Amino acid sequence: MIEISHLVKRYGAKFAVDDISFSVGKGEIVGFLGPNGAGKSTTMNILTGYLSSTSGTATVGGIDILENPYEAKKLIGFLPEQPPLYVDMKVDEYLNFIYELKKCKLNREKHLAEVCEVTKISDVRGRMIKNLSKGYKQRVGIAQALIGNPKVLIFDEPTVGLDPKQIIEIRNLIRNLGTDHTIILSTHILPEVQAVCDRIVIINQGRLIADEKTENITRVVEENRLYSVKVCGPQREVLSVLSKVPGVVRADAVGERELDSFTYHIESEPGVDVRKPLFFALSEHNWPIIGLEAVGMSLEDVFMKLMDADAKKKQRASQNRAGARDNR
Repeated sequence: MIEISHLVKRYGAKFAVDDISFSVGKGEIVGFLGPNGAGKSTTMNILTGYLSSTSGTATVGGIDILENPYEAKKLIGFLPEQPPLYVDMKVDEYLNFIYELKKCKLNREKHLAEVCEVTKISDVRGRMIKNLSKGYKQRVGIAQALIGNPKVLIFDEPTVGLDPKQIIEIRNLIRNLGTDHTIILSTHILPEVQAVCDRIVIINQGRLIADEKTENITRVVEENRLYSVKVCGPQREVLSVLSKVPGVVRADAVGERELDSFTYHIESEPGVDVRKPLFFALSEHNWPIIGLEAVGMSLEDVFMKLMDADAKKKQRASQNRAGARDNR
């Protein structure tokens, strides 16, 4: 449904977007992640026709956004980071204005009623937008994106500034919209992606560094295995033995105590299964293991690992270029 191919946006010598390519299939909810300044909003603005690209293409439903922007934009509903609201209008007046602006052909009364019901703003249609809470203003912003029933929805930081209750409500709304629409959710809030998205695309300094299904994202990072183990025995002595188990690179006591047992975190070398050596080492001292589980990486951990790996890659490339110049 969405195809971005070798997209570049350059301002002088600076690359805001540097040769990124990815696609979004029909009915997918894709999280578009990156730190502030990574190029997320620039990519979204190109995709929605607000900016032109330096090179590369962006198509929606097979239509190039730069070659045929009018037809492409018919397929897109866009919520920018700052919702485009006319706060001195009533909600109903604003939605009718957007209906006319988009030259919508659907039955006006029925369509607007459906949009308000989906976004749960039916009870504020007669109120001034400036008097609404931030959560309701965000819902009105989503409602304007839905007018015309576009096939693609693009949300740029839809929950910034909302309180926890409002965030949950907007996440649930986006998840429900995903049953009928293709959605790109641009954000730097990692729990947002885990809660809502089918797939994750991560960019850093304008370059694509990961594209993976949400449940598989940890596979893109080569990471040591982390275990949580609960052992009955004297904490200091147990910790000393754990740190000497073959294949263990780190052992820490986490301070959790249950009767005569303590909890520890141990980290293994990549590709090494330390569970059997761990059992035998502790059994020699008659210290029972009463709990052992692998601790998966959080999305925050993956994100930081990818950022670090990308920074090291750039540093090595810079050093190689400097070395090549010196050799000349």
